[in-house]
Amino acid sequence: MSNVIGLGGIFFLCDDPAATAKWYEEVLGMAPNDYGGFDFLHAASAKAFPEGARSIFAPFKSGSDYFKPSSETVMFNLMVDDMDAVLKRIETAGVELVQPPEDFDYGRFAWLMDPDGRKIELWQPKERG
Repeated sequence: MSNVIGLGGIFFLCDDPAATAKWYEEVLGMAPNDYGGFDFLHAASAKAFPEGARSIFAPFKSGSDYFKPSSETVMFNLMVDDMDAVLKRIETAGVELVQPPEDFDYGRFAWLMDPDGRKIELWQPKERG
């Protein structure tokens, strides 16, 4: 077999990696690993959303407004298991959403900016039935 079978990681530059990691830990509740990043076990997302969990790798046309208000060329989509609880955590941290949450037949979405100016799309999948 010689196929790409998944997303193994996302690696990105920032001025202060420790501060950025701390923001993700405090605002989004992500648990840091021993290497300065965060792990997402595929088993956890598959257990929460057996039919809905997936990683999407998608190029966007230059000039797309989808990443706005960010001027960065990358946006992170992070899968969550309880959108309401994550939104409450974000609100408690004093971080504002950049647009109202939306609900589609394939999931719930909310958007915020990280401290480095990257747009983050939160996604709670819906099980296909």
